[in-house]
Amino acid sequence: MKIHRIKGFADLFSPESDTFTYIENLARTVFSACGFTELRTPVMEETALFRRGIGEETDVVNKEMYSLTTEGGHNYSLRPEATAGVMRAYIENSLYAKSPISRLFTIGPMFRHERPQKGRLRQFHQLNCECLGSDSPVTDADVICMLMRFLTKLKLPPLELHLNSLGCHSCRPVFKEALREYLEGKLRNNSGFCADCERRISTNPLRVLDCKHERCQALLQDAPRIKNYLCPECRDHFLRVCSLLEHERISFILDDFLVRGLDYYCRTTFEVRSGDIGSQSAVAGGGRYDALVEQLGGPKTPGIGFACGMERLALLMPNVERRKSDFYLLAMDEQALIVGFSLLQDLRNHGFSGEMNFQIQSFKSLMRQADKSGALYSLILGSSEVEQRSVTIKNMRDGSQVTISQDSAGAFLKTGLSNE
Repeated sequence: MKIHRIKGFADLFSPESDTFTYIENLARTVFSACGFTELRTPVMEETALFRRGIGEETDVVNKEMYSLTTEGGHNYSLRPEATAGVMRAYIENSLYAKSPISRLFTIGPMFRHERPQKGRLRQFHQLNCECLGSDSPVTDADVICMLMRFLTKLKLPPLELHLNSLGCHSCRPVFKEALREYLEGKLRNNSGFCADCERRISTNPLRVLDCKHERCQALLQDAPRIKNYLCPECRDHFLRVCSLLEHERISFILDDFLVRGLDYYCRTTFEVRSGDIGSQSAVAGGGRYDALVEQLGGPKTPGIGFACGMERLALLMPNVERRKSDFYLLAMDEQALIVGFSLLQDLRNHGFSGEMNFQIQSFKSLMRQADKSGALYSLILGSSEVEQRSVTIKNMRDGSQVTISQDSAGAFLKTGLSNE
């Protein structure tokens, strides 16, 4: 019986895998330059971590997690997002006692059971950054600046930064109650909310603002705006973030309906969107979560972070051209295979990239392989070259060739490659 890959999961070959590697390497460069260090967390955690961290009433917890119960009765889930696991690691390893500020980033797969579509798979990959220990608006602006710098270096098509404030534990409850009253009034008039929004009105009214159904969006046009309910501290915090971004010439759109999908966000919330990938337009997003560490059993620790979906970033990028091999070595007979193998290893040990044939074939066949490999030079070893300890080197672009000693091959390649 033929076994197929699971729906919503993908095999990534070159050149798609090369694009992912490029994104990951650039992220490590940009984030490290801003003082962030890489953390690798398990892909599976206790289910309770996500229920407490993300929120019982979120779609992620209610509908999308891959969970299992062991024979011993333990409940585990594949991680649907990275932040909760980072917080668990931060608390469990007492990072708060080692440094006043922790800057951490993670790269890896996440899992959500949802309908696969363009840019959204059941196994998807994220870059996550978390800055813990500061509640300053300068921190918010710095994290957003780093995100936009990273996205700019990827040379993506035009993007929009959307910005909002969700208030704090003091002012948000007042807004939530006003929003609930407004939504319940609409509901009493049989206004036509979708089934999910009808449920959310009583359990989590903020999530209604995030609904993508056009009829729900139309019903929200006169809804209360959270900016009118912010306490003085939250208002000042948000104005300072906006001012700092403006000073750095980072343009943004104030978005009253931006709430994100997870319950732990407060104050500054942001999302970066593209108009080039269909309905799933967000390529990155995040915000502040000042109560999350405490909620998960750690000390009171403010924090802010973001996630970038790598599949969506890849959709906006042309395939990254894989670095061409420096050489392809053609061994024409059994003795040439032995000599060529030694020359291959020697050149690799000196930092050159290359490959060779492992079976004897016709010269025409081997040249096709050399051409297909994209190598810049072909190194040809026949019986005469073996006898004279020489090698014929052919430039694959202009067809020129020269025969030199095998000991000089490295120096020849170094000179030739420096002129490419």
